[in-house]
Amino acid sequence: MPRYALKSYFPPQQKRASDDFRAAATTGYLIMELKKLCSLLLLLAGVFAVDHASAQTTISNIEQKTGWESCTVCAGAGGAGLPAIFSLQQSISSPSMDGSAMQFFLGGDTPYTQALWWRQLGAQGAAHNLKYDLYFYMTDPNSSQALEFDANQSVGGKKYIFGTECNLKETHTWRVWDTANAKWVSTGVYCPTPVAYKWNHLTWVFQRTSDNKVKFVSVTLNGATTYINRYYYPKSSSVNELNVAFQMDGNKYQTDYNVWLDKVSLIYW
Repeated sequence: MPRYALKSYFPPQQKRASDDFRAAATTGYLIMELKKLCSLLLLLAGVFAVDHASAQTTISNIEQKTGWESCTVCAGAGGAGLPAIFSLQQSISSPSMDGSAMQFFLGGDTPYTQALWWRQLGAQGAAHNLKYDLYFYMTDPNSSQALEFDANQSVGGKKYIFGTECNLKETHTWRVWDTANAKWVSTGVYCPTPVAYKWNHLTWVFQRTSDNKVKFVSVTLNGATTYINRYYYPKSSSVNELNVAFQMDGNKYQTDYNVWLDKVSLIYW
């Protein structure tokens, strides 16, 4: 019997069943391969997340560390202001979120004078992204002209000033520092007068870009995030450093007031 005659022994319904079986087998194989691929992608995503998280460095409770520095004249315009009366106390139990807050005082008789405090955190030249996170507390917020929350990085012959200010008397907006032109620039983002006797949670995110610019990424105040995405040029520097800073500005009456900081941290990667 010719070999092609064997085809006559497979009725049409049996051939259809055979084709259906092959199609089902192929579909099942593809589903199994897709499941393997999905598992692999999930695994890779998990590895990436772990690597990304492990690449971050967190410096916590900076308010509890010794070695804070301060000045008053250097806090003024052009680094040559008039002196104010100011002080700093650590290990304040009340008000505090964790039993050890930091209390800052500004006063005196000369209107519009300021005081600046900062804490060096070492030369972290590999850091390109910064997250400055803290809580602040005031009893008389109307006495403040402005509050500044800054980070500063010097690396590769350049100084990147991530200067921010909640301007409470003039624009009532968040302002950022244009280093190259040495001036404050309003972002147009509203900065409300802090509620007295309440802890306020503030987070600023900054970036030193790959093309050597200062980038103000976002600000989050009490859970409300606004993206800034503004870029400015740095200035020359001969040092290598990374620090966080806080500044209090006096009003036209130079009314005495206090600010407490707690849970101050810097995350960098």
